Amino acid sequence: MFSVRFVYFDLDDTLLDHRKAERRALGDLCRAFPDVFDGIDPVTVQETYHRHNVPLWQRYGAGEIDKATLKRRRFAALLEALSLDGPPPETLSDHYMDRYARHWTFIAGARAAFAAIADRYPVGILTNGFAEVQHAKLNRFPLLRDRARALVISEEVGYLKPDPRLFAHAAACADTPPETILYVGDSFHSDVRGGHAAGWQVAWYTRMDTPADDVFRFHEWPALCAYLNAG
Repeated sequence: MFSVRFVYFDLDDTLLDHRKAERRALGDLCRAFPDVFDGIDPVTVQETYHRHNVPLWQRYGAGEIDKATLKRRRFAALLEALSLDGPPPETLSDHYMDRYARHWTFIAGARAAFAAIADRYPVGILTNGFAEVQHAKLNRFPLLRDRARALVISEEVGYLKPDPRLFAHAAACADTPPETILYVGDSFHSDVRGGHAAGWQVAWYTRMDTPADDVFRFHEWPALCAYLNAG
């Protein structure tokens, strides 16, 4: 690999366990509205929500819908897909976002690894997501904000990963050649492909066994520290 001079980290499902927070928040939602979700398995709720949320985020990233529409439609689609009658989707969305914020946690090993890597390299955060939510996460876990030399949130820049313009902006913020930046992320589409297209090095946090050329893959955080120590 090229010499690494800067390490960017994705936030959700890389450093912080977004999927667990999502699952628990949806479980709280089901318990808060028992007449709506009576008899529905919470796993089914999460799978249905996720199935509709992902394409809506893609449409949001393409500029086809705005933030308010995304928040409303994902819960309207959930109710429709499960043939449920409920309160307005905005009510469900507000309750979900409140509960989601209560369940944010680091992924096992991520906090220590981030701190150890930040001791050796300048580091930054490069994340998709709603700006106010991502800032709230960074405020909840001040280690991330305090150690980050660069903080790039897609909504504030105007492009979502894997848009090359977002990566170009992030490289400028890091003030180092793209080939010397390592990006650590969990999404093959947004992080691996986006990083490679920008000329960055990539470390893919994944439990998948699918082969991927020119990508360092790791399942546990100490492996990333060892990889950088060997570089």
